[in-house]
Amino acid sequence: MKKELYINLVERKRRGRKSFAVLLDPDKTRTSQIPQLAEAAAEAGVDYWLVGGSLMVSTHLDQLLEKLKKHSPLPVILFPGSPAQVNPRADALLYLSLISGRNPELLIGQHVVSAPLVKQSGLEILPTGYMVIDGGAPTTVSYISNALPIPSDKWEIALCTAMAGEMLGMKLIYMDAGSGARNPVTESMIEAVSTEVSLPLIVGGGIREPEKAYLNCKAGADLVVVGNILETQPALMRDMAAAVHSATPVSMGIEITNSSSL
Repeated sequence: MKKELYINLVERKRRGRKSFAVLLDPDKTRTSQIPQLAEAAAEAGVDYWLVGGSLMVSTHLDQLLEKLKKHSPLPVILFPGSPAQVNPRADALLYLSLISGRNPELLIGQHVVSAPLVKQSGLEILPTGYMVIDGGAPTTVSYISNALPIPSDKWEIALCTAMAGEMLGMKLIYMDAGSGARNPVTESMIEAVSTEVSLPLIVGGGIREPEKAYLNCKAGADLVVVGNILETQPALMRDMAAAVHSATPVSMGIEITNSSSL
């Protein structure tokens, strides 16, 4: 099984390098937009593409991925809302287990059904402990998952959940306030989890300002994911990437480049 991207993520964490990913929702991204988005990502210094959504009404995922790989050298990681979003044109798959919920289908059920398809896909599989955090408003992911999110002020629940995920063998932890969240994950919760969990920590949902992306990284996030706000304010891509990369400790003496150089 391929492990290139996982090794890359672990090495970046070890070296203190913060990463920035742009999330593309196939239902909201037209294939005609890809060349412009790829150019903007290259200029901004984006590190990864994430592709997926809680629902997928559109039928052009295959064409979107094909065009994205054609126009951008950045790694493409699937962030699937269902097994239907598994596609071999990407580089890797976040194999999500909703460890913050109690819905057996999203803990293991869908994984059992999709296992042959996932294994045959040739994708690099990234076992990910997925944690939905209350973002102050109903989100698609909380509705579709039929699971209560972790309260935003209960950092101890998030911490114990992430610790359990690590001890169960997850390779990544993803804390997500969800698309359209009113409030992003707090720095105190991020810090609590990152202090006790050694896995690369992904944080997303409700991040609308570069300063928040920076503070998330300083609190311990290794990879910050931004999606919705860039649909209406694409110029923020450069500022978000710069904010994330500026959180890398200067003392590390690391030159900030995107992940394709590692």
